[in-house]
Amino acid sequence: MPTKIKKLAYPKNSFEKKAWKENLFICGIDEVGRGCLAGPLLVSSAILPINAKHKLLKDSKVLNEREREQVYSWLIKRCFYSTVIVSNQQIDKLNIYQATIIAMQKVFAQILHIIPFNSNQIKYLLIDSIPVKLDSIYKTENPNLEVFSMNYGESISPSIAAASIIAKVTRDRLMQKINPIFPAFNLAKHKGYGTALHKEAIKNHGTSIIHRKTFVTKIQNDLIEGNKKENNDRQQNLF
Repeated sequence: MPTKIKKLAYPKNSFEKKAWKENLFICGIDEVGRGCLAGPLLVSSAILPINAKHKLLKDSKVLNEREREQVYSWLIKRCFYSTVIVSNQQIDKLNIYQATIIAMQKVFAQILHIIPFNSNQIKYLLIDSIPVKLDSIYKTENPNLEVFSMNYGESISPSIAAASIIAKVTRDRLMQKINPIFPAFNLAKHKGYGTALHKEAIKNHGTSIIHRKTFVTKIQNDLIEGNKKENNDRQQNLF
C-alpha cells in the first residue's frame, strides 16, 4: 500500500522565509502526550534564531531517539524556549482539549518573559493543530502579531518542529525518571501511550496515580466486559 501523502495547508518554511526576510521572529508551539493513558501533557514554545538551519529540524515523530537528542542539544543552546507541564489530575479535571489550550496560552506568555527583545518583533505565532485564542493584551502589545494553527505544523514550520522536539525529549526524559517508581507499567518503553504492552499491564496490575482516569475508564470497562464474556463462555462449556 502506498504511503499517504500529507496535504499541507501552507508551503514548507513559508512563514520563516517571510518573517526572517523582515528580520522578525516566529514563535512555534506544539504539545506531546495528548493521547497518552498515563503521565503529563507537555507543551513547549520555541523561537529560533533568524535563518537557523539544522538537517534534523523536522517533525519529532519522524526522528529516532538519538536524532531527537542530537537536535535537542543544538536547540537549547541556540533558541529561546519554554515548557509547561500539565498533570494527569489537571487533564482529568479540565479535559484534554481545554488543558491543551490553557497550557499553550501559558507557554506563550512564559516565553515573552524570557526573550531579550520586544514582543512586537514576533511576526507569527504558529501552533500545531489546536486553535488558540490569545487575550487582547497581546494584541495591544503587538498589534501586528498574526496567529495561525495548522495540521501537520511540524512539517510546515521549523519553529513548530523545534517546539515539538523540545516537548518530546523533555517528556520522554520525565517518563524515564518516573519509570522506577511504577516498574510494572514499563513507562520508559512506551512513555504512557496506549500500546498493547501498556494495556496488558493495566489489565494485570490495575492503574496508578499517574494514570488519567478519564482515559483508562473505557479500557477498564472493556476488560470487565471481556472477563464477563470469558466467564460466561467457561460456564457454557461446562454444560
